[in-house]
Amino acid sequence: MDIHELIRYRKSVRSWENRDVEPAMVERIVESARYAPSAKNGQEWHVIAVTDAGKRKKLGNDIAGQPFVSQAPVILAVCGDTTVGDMRCGQPRMPVDIGTLTDHLMLVAAHEGLGTCWIGAFDGGEAATLLDVPNGWAVAALLPLGYPDDASPITKSRRSLDDLLSWETY
Repeated sequence: MDIHELIRYRKSVRSWENRDVEPAMVERIVESARYAPSAKNGQEWHVIAVTDAGKRKKLGNDIAGQPFVSQAPVILAVCGDTTVGDMRCGQPRMPVDIGTLTDHLMLVAAHEGLGTCWIGAFDGGEAATLLDVPNGWAVAALLPLGYPDDASPITKSRRSLDDLLSWETY
C-alpha cells in the first residue's frame, strides 16, 4: 500500500494474536525508523525491545496499569536523552524527536503487518529502573508490538481539513 493508505490503515491495537514477533522483524522496524528526522540530526534516542514475559508483565500491569500492554509479545521502550535542551524555537528537543521516532516505528510496524499502541500513561521512573536506563535518559513512550488479533481497518474520526489548515495566518 502507498504511504497515504498506510497512514489511514494504522490503528492503535490493544489485542494480540498468540504469536511471537521474530527478532529480525523488530530489528528491521527499528532499522527503518532510525532514519526519522531529529533536531540537529542528533538521534538522541534508544529503543529497548522487551520480550521477557516477567518484564512485560511488570511494564504493562504494574507500571502502565494497562494489562493489554503486557500481552503483546514485544514492548518497545522508546528512550530519549533528557539533557539535550531546547530547539531555537523554544520547544524541548527530546519529546519532539521521540515523537517523530515513535511515529516512524508505528508506521513501519503497520507496513510489516504488526500492530502498536502508543502508551504515554505509565510511571517513567519505574520503567527506567526496571530497564536500567542510565541517568540523563528517560523512557518517553512504550509501544506494545505484535500481530493484531483483528486486522480489519477502522474508521477514524478526524477533524476536517478546513479545521486544521489555514493559509498565511491562523
